[in-house]
Amino acid sequence: MATDAPSGVPAEARFWQPVAMVDDLATVGGPPLPVRLLGHDLVLWRGAGGVAAFDDRCPHRGAALSLGRVVGGQLQCAYHGWRFDPMGRCVRIPAAPDFVPPDGHAAGTWRVAQAHGLWWVARDPVEPTPPACVGVPARRVVCGPYTVETSAPRLIENFLDTSHFAFVHEGWLGDAAHPEVPAYDVQHTADGRPLIPHYRAWQPRASASSAEGAWVDYRYEVLGPYAALLVKQPEGGGVADAYAAFACPVDEERCRAWFMQFTTDTATPDEALQQFQDTIFGQDRAVLESQRPRRLPVSGGEVHSAADRLSAAYRRWLQHSGVTFGVC
Repeated sequence: MATDAPSGVPAEARFWQPVAMVDDLATVGGPPLPVRLLGHDLVLWRGAGGVAAFDDRCPHRGAALSLGRVVGGQLQCAYHGWRFDPMGRCVRIPAAPDFVPPDGHAAGTWRVAQAHGLWWVARDPVEPTPPACVGVPARRVVCGPYTVETSAPRLIENFLDTSHFAFVHEGWLGDAAHPEVPAYDVQHTADGRPLIPHYRAWQPRASASSAEGAWVDYRYEVLGPYAALLVKQPEGGGVADAYAAFACPVDEERCRAWFMQFTTDTATPDEALQQFQDTIFGQDRAVLESQRPRRLPVSGGEVHSAADRLSAAYRRWLQHSGVTFGVC
C-alpha cells in the first residue's frame, strides 16, 4: 500500500476509523458532536440528508464549528454565523449577504459511513466502506466506548495476543495450568492483512453464557491498523461467538475502543454480555496503561518469542502500510 494519497493525506487517515455511536447523532438538526481523531478535532452533524463530518475549525477565524448549530440543513458557526452545507461549501456570510463565497472558504471535510452501530470517518479512503465482519452471527452487542491511556496499536495488539490469557484472564479466558501457546501459522489476506485461520485453546469460560470450560477454535484477522476480528467455535460445534475490536486513535497515546460481540445466543440480555466485556477489559486495562512506551514499537526495542508470531506480523504490516500514528 502507498504511504500517502496524492493529496498528501497520511496513511492512517485513509483507513476508516470509528468516532461515535450511531445513537449519538440520532436527531436531525440536533447539536453538533465534537470528536477527536488522529490528534485532530472534528465535528459531526446531522442534516436532513444524513451525517457530515468537518474539521472542527471555521475557515474564517478558527472558531470551533461544534459550538454552532444546525440551521436549515446547514451548519452555522457560532462566531460570525457563516453557514456550510453538508459538502463543506460556505453558502452564507451574514455580514456580507451579497457576497458569493469561493471554494477557498469551504470547511475541511471527511467521508462518513455507518457500520456496526458506529459512525466512521476517513479522508481519501483506501476502501469504499469500513471493515466488514464476515461470517459472524447476526446478533450484535456493542460494548463501550472505553477511553484508554495508551495508543490504538497497543490495544489492538493486546486483542491479538493469546499468551496473556492464563495470567491476566485466569479463570475466564485462560488457565494458569495451561499457559502454553500451541504452534500456529500466520497467513495473509489477498491485500496483505495478517490472519490465523486456526488456533486451538482451552478456555475455562468460553463465553459470557458458558458455565464451564471448553476447547475453542480461534480465527484471528487484522481488519485495519486499529481493528481486528476474533471468531470462536467450541470443539464439536455449538454456539459460535465472534468479537471485534475497533479502536479510535484519539491521540498518539490515547484511544477510545468499542468491542462488538456477535452471537447466536438469544437468551442472555445485552446488559449481561456487556458486563462480561467490562470484566474482561477491566482485567486488561491496568496492563495496557502500564506499557512503556505507550506507542507500539515497530522498529525494534522489544523482544519476541515464538508465541508472538501474530503480534510480529501485525507490526510488520503496520510498517508496510505506512502507518505512523501511535507507533514508534
